[in-house]
Amino acid sequence: MNNKSLRFKMTLWYAGLLAIALLMFGATVYVGLERHLNREMNESLVRQARTIGDEVLASVAARGSQFAVTEIDESYEPEVNGRFIRVTREDGNLLYQSHSPRDASFDATQLMPATGRDKEGYKPRMMNVGGKQLVLQGLLYETPAGDRFLIETGAPYQLIAAQLRSARLALALGTPVFLIAAALGGLILVRNSLRPLRAITEQAEQISSANLSQRLPVASTGDEVERLALSLNRMIERLEESIQHISRFSADVSHELRTPLTILRGELETMAQQRSRDAESLEMIGNSLEEIDRLTRIVDQLLIISRLDAGQAGMERELVNLGELAVSTAEQMRLLADEKKIAVHFSVEPKVYVAGDRLRLKQVLVNLLDNAIKYTAEMGNIELIVRAESGRALLGVADNGIGIAGRELPYVFDRFYRTDKARTRATGGAGLGLSIVKAIAAAHEGRVWITSTEGNGTTLWMELLLSPDPSELQLTDIERRTGAEQAMGLRELQAGAKGS
Repeated sequence: MNNKSLRFKMTLWYAGLLAIALLMFGATVYVGLERHLNREMNESLVRQARTIGDEVLASVAARGSQFAVTEIDESYEPEVNGRFIRVTREDGNLLYQSHSPRDASFDATQLMPATGRDKEGYKPRMMNVGGKQLVLQGLLYETPAGDRFLIETGAPYQLIAAQLRSARLALALGTPVFLIAAALGGLILVRNSLRPLRAITEQAEQISSANLSQRLPVASTGDEVERLALSLNRMIERLEESIQHISRFSADVSHELRTPLTILRGELETMAQQRSRDAESLEMIGNSLEEIDRLTRIVDQLLIISRLDAGQAGMERELVNLGELAVSTAEQMRLLADEKKIAVHFSVEPKVYVAGDRLRLKQVLVNLLDNAIKYTAEMGNIELIVRAESGRALLGVADNGIGIAGRELPYVFDRFYRTDKARTRATGGAGLGLSIVKAIAAAHEGRVWITSTEGNGTTLWMELLLSPDPSELQLTDIERRTGAEQAMGLRELQAGAKGS
């Protein structure tokens, strides 16, 4: 997981707070349990001492000391119950002391007798008896006859220690398990909470200038996520309107400029045909005609780009053998390459089919080959590549020409962009050829990119969706599934592909 992501930070914050809360809760429960157990044991020992005084010592003056000893042994059985009982007279003489318990939890013989100070103000204490802890509680008791006794009762601390040990084990094992489960639950909760944002992100990645009509999904949560999606959709709507306005403006301007340019061209051609013109005037008219031709080409190219961007180019979809189209186009342009003694090599796979407009795809090939020929020195080499790869059709034109600097590569598909070396007016380029290539690829739901090293040549790539080879389709199966009418249409499409 990315430790800088919002999901990680929220989960870490949630788990950290929960861990602190669990530790505080566990410590509070443990301390409270320890105090409760100590208090319960002390109170139990005090109750037992008072019961001994009320039931046994109260009548010791009348029944004798042996009665008290026998009664304590039979009624309380300290050796069996793992308890310690000792009764001391006021003068320090011992009336009764129990033996070591059968479970050997402590050694009663190692217990020192109570001192006078203890008799005056006895408090519960923890004693170490043979390496084992014993909780000892004392009670000063006065009988109705006026005799005073110190009654001591004790119990091994291991009873409390065992329960505290179980509590520590439960906390030590349960806290991490509960914390991990809570962290996983928090992670799932955060992921589900961020799911609308993930859906918005995935949809936003699919939206470009070619499909601004799409909108982001809006989750009906009533919170900031819903408001964010609505705000972004309104922004996309405004961008769509702006781009449509710009596209319409470019198309309208391009269309309106064609008429005056045509008129100017006609007027200049008429003036050039007049014999009364001197040589200087004719040269000026010729230069003006060249500029008008250049402006006309620019206007026509802008009109093509505007129509492609607006989806109004009127393209016809048909099955096109991209390899055959590339080879035939290269053969038609071979004269341009021969003038510079440029060798054209082919790396073309057969039967690479795409669904598209044949004329527009040929226009792409013409632009790419024309650029490669222009910017490759004499005796250079150009390679035309067509291949199928992972369900996509790849078309590439590589040359060993002057190349393009790395800082220029991100801008070569921008309109009217010309590098210092590769795009100059001397070569006749207006900086719109690659823009048209990009627009045609986008209209075919494809993409284009460029790789180049200055001084070592350039390769331009176009990627389109690969269509199935019609010769490999089983027409009889299609007839059974979709009917004879669809199969007939497929035969016609196959015949057209073979004829191309």
